Amino acid sequence: MKLLDKIIGTYSDRQIKKLTPTVDKIEALEPKFEAMTDEELREMTDKFKARLAGVETLDDILPEAFAVAREACRRVLGKRPFRVQLMGGIVLHQGRIAEMKTGEGKTITATLPSYLNALAGNGVHVVTVNEYLARLGAEEMGRVYNFLGLTTGLITHDQSKAEKRIAYNCDITYGTNNEFGFDYLRDNMVIYKESLVQRGHVFAIVDEVDSILIDEARTPLIISGEGDESTELYDRAEKFVSTLRQFRIKELDDKQENDDIDADYVVDEKARTTVLTASGIKKAEKFFGIENLSDPENSTLAHHINQAVRAHGIMQRDVDYVVKDDQVIIVDSFTGRLMFGRRYSDGLHQAIEAKEHVKIEKESKTLATITFQNYFRMYKKLSGMTGTALTEENEFREIYNLDVVEIPTNMPMIRIDHHDVVYKNKRGKYNAIVEQIKTCHDKGQPVLVGTVSIDKSEELSHMLKQNGIPHTVLNAKHHEKEAEIVAGAGRLGTVTISTNMAGRGTDIMLGGNPEFMAKQEMLKLGYEDDVIGLAVGSSVSVSEDVLAARKIFKELFEKYRKQIEPEAKKICELGGLFIIGTERHESRRIDNQLRGRSGRQGDPGESRFFLSLDDDLMRLFGSERIMNMVERLGLDEDQPIEASILSNSIENAQKQLEDNNFNRRKNVLMYDDVMNQQRTIIYDQRKEVLDGADLHEKIIDMIKQTVSQAVLTHMNPETPDSWDFDGLRTYFYGTLCGDGDFRYTDTEQNGITTEYITDMLTERALKLYEKKESEFGTEQFREVERVLLLKNVDSKWMNHLEAMDDLKESVGLNAYAQRNPINEYRIQGADLFDEMISSIREDTVRAILSVVPAEKRPIRRVEVAKITGEGFAGGPAPKKRVVVVKKSEKVGRNDPCPCGSGKKYKKCCGMNANNENGD
Repeated sequence: MKLLDKIIGTYSDRQIKKLTPTVDKIEALEPKFEAMTDEELREMTDKFKARLAGVETLDDILPEAFAVAREACRRVLGKRPFRVQLMGGIVLHQGRIAEMKTGEGKTITATLPSYLNALAGNGVHVVTVNEYLARLGAEEMGRVYNFLGLTTGLITHDQSKAEKRIAYNCDITYGTNNEFGFDYLRDNMVIYKESLVQRGHVFAIVDEVDSILIDEARTPLIISGEGDESTELYDRAEKFVSTLRQFRIKELDDKQENDDIDADYVVDEKARTTVLTASGIKKAEKFFGIENLSDPENSTLAHHINQAVRAHGIMQRDVDYVVKDDQVIIVDSFTGRLMFGRRYSDGLHQAIEAKEHVKIEKESKTLATITFQNYFRMYKKLSGMTGTALTEENEFREIYNLDVVEIPTNMPMIRIDHHDVVYKNKRGKYNAIVEQIKTCHDKGQPVLVGTVSIDKSEELSHMLKQNGIPHTVLNAKHHEKEAEIVAGAGRLGTVTISTNMAGRGTDIMLGGNPEFMAKQEMLKLGYEDDVIGLAVGSSVSVSEDVLAARKIFKELFEKYRKQIEPEAKKICELGGLFIIGTERHESRRIDNQLRGRSGRQGDPGESRFFLSLDDDLMRLFGSERIMNMVERLGLDEDQPIEASILSNSIENAQKQLEDNNFNRRKNVLMYDDVMNQQRTIIYDQRKEVLDGADLHEKIIDMIKQTVSQAVLTHMNPETPDSWDFDGLRTYFYGTLCGDGDFRYTDTEQNGITTEYITDMLTERALKLYEKKESEFGTEQFREVERVLLLKNVDSKWMNHLEAMDDLKESVGLNAYAQRNPINEYRIQGADLFDEMISSIREDTVRAILSVVPAEKRPIRRVEVAKITGEGFAGGPAPKKRVVVVKKSEKVGRNDPCPCGSGKKYKKCCGMNANNENGD
């Protein structure tokens, strides 16, 4: 394959060759636009829009639009996009992924297709991995768009709906993947069209596309409402599990009997699962005073115990989460950043809170959910950029229909990537790392050390302190000065220890970053951020204050540049920034991201990974044959093993993990694809209602269907002897029926047909419907219908999400019966969906035929439904009725609660009963 690539070129080589004529056209236009005034350049935007309103397309005006945006970048930012950035911009416009190495200017590259596509007037979304980068892009690149007469918006988590609506209505909108996704879900929970914030999904450019579309795709977005109070079972389960004995195993054999293990629960490290042994089950039954933990009535208790066991056995503090300000905060395993606002689902977060003895928050109820895959596949055109995408090209093609084009670097890459060195154990590895850091530090070569978790970064920091090596630690615990730390990480003699968070969106410049240093100095002098931003550019259309600030900025920039120049030259002579990886990550892309911190824009640099056989990757996924061979060699812990022997084993372990993670993401997506079909139906119908569709005929159809279905349910034509007149009367009692209806004897019943009953009740219903309309007035009644329908749709949809979650858990058992769980989920999920639709129809009809206008109240819009823990409800949540159930009236745990809440008994009054009984 490699030989063939050399002969005909790689796929990327061939694609770049196709782009060359267009890039030549853009470059040829540079003198024309360079000669224009600021105002003339700005007027090009209006001319482009006029041409697009005619017969021309975006592709037709691309060379000129790119040339205009390029000139604007030069004037406003003082940075002129290189030829390779023009190539990257075209790839993004085409709806593809541009792989551009670190330091190649991806942020500025995105301005070119953003400007071009914004001219069509449909909005462009630029998606980043965190708010810091979104704000930076909106402020810095926003100056370019504003200079050209376009508007720029920024989406943040703390904005009001009005602020978000303004931001989404801008030509180009920056924000994080989380906020874009959550806003979509929130938009599909509003009652009025005026409450919507987004205006469609036309074109998105995803920065760090591999992180967002692959790494984060394992976890769906979930909007949760306040659910039931957190039960004291979490504390009791924690107290119990903390007494158990744990047994950790690399991989649990399917044939292995847990009963033979001398422990109370087993942790399978490779599969990241936990399971109670017979000993653990016996202890649980004794501790909680029950006969059989497996009994259905003990399912809630068993669930709490299992989550407590998982919290102890799998979830590690300072690896999976941190405890900060009395809160458990999840750590992103790929970026090392804290994920504020995210919580583990299904009670796991509460179990960890109990384990860490912090306040246990209330359980939550899913109000809306979607995977990132299905959210981003809604865009008519999707593109992305990153430094590392080729290793996941198959997944991008299969899931998103995106191909990857590798963009050449502006300057040749001269970084030296040394072979990995592997040690017998962790202690030998860490000793070697400290020696390497000491060697670099003694001669002044800057070092960046990448670790996979917070605790490992702090462990290495402790060793460096013992060896008297000054250094800085950057992880999720110490992230406040990230920009400052990264800006200085390329200075002479600096040592920076970092988790993966120091990678994305940041450039480490040799000798330091003169622009950053000049900006910091201006902040100390009292200049505002927006003035500093304008001062950085070179456009002449600015105020006198900005021109004065620009003069100071240039003086400071030159001052620091001159200071840095000899330092940068010396560092280049020393070999550039030295990257040390302390172990291989489960994804090769993360390793490549770390390496990519060095060797930017033709700078020299070095990188090396230090590994040990007891690293998690090697221990869990490495070859047993290799491990045994190393043991036979009898090497000392400080003696490195020849890397070539292990290179295949390391790469195979990473590929195996990448395949496992891909399969997990595909599994999540397959389940969500079933939900997505249902979600699309519900959301499309909601949009129809929000857009003001006249529901009159639809409601009439719903009334007819409801009556017909009710009669069929209570009066099956095939079994007239068992017709349930009492049940039918009860069903419509208070709306269509009274005490005197359906008091038929067996003799009288003979002359009655289901058609007669159906026609009679339908006629009554339609007359009552007309009466309601006259009482309210046509205009307000349409509004009442709209709100009642939406309220019922949202309430039933939330209950349906919970039911589908329960179904997902249970269908997994079908694998043991040789049935495909996904197929079972699809079939049973369709039945649940049909039941939900029927329930929406019935409850909406019942509500409309029962609604009465408030006396002496002026006609006005119905109040927006208020989100409560029970779903949507107008006004304050009703108090739960306490239902006394006689012992003779046994209510099943999964039966509907007699109080009428719509919940299962076990999750409603049954929970209270259990708590009161001490179960």
